[in-house]
Amino acid sequence: MGKAQMPPIGVTIAYTDGCEHTPATRALVEQVAAELAVPIRLEMAHVTTADEARKYRLHGSPTVLVQGLDIDPAMRERSDYGFT
Repeated sequence: MGKAQMPPIGVTIAYTDGCEHTPATRALVEQVAAELAVPIRLEMAHVTTADEARKYRLHGSPTVLVQGLDIDPAMRERSDYGFT
């Protein structure tokens, strides 16, 4: 019997203009997913407004969310979203 196909996990990388870490973050997310053989649905969210910063829970650029949760557990309860 074959291994059941896992549905893709939603991953969002929220970033602001000029963030020099965004390309490396994207490469790392894709590398980890490939190494773990975990399918992902990657969204690159270019944040340009305060409303978008709140929507993507942006604490700094880039911010990585998995299924809508920040990968840093300490950031999940914070509400001081904005641009850096």
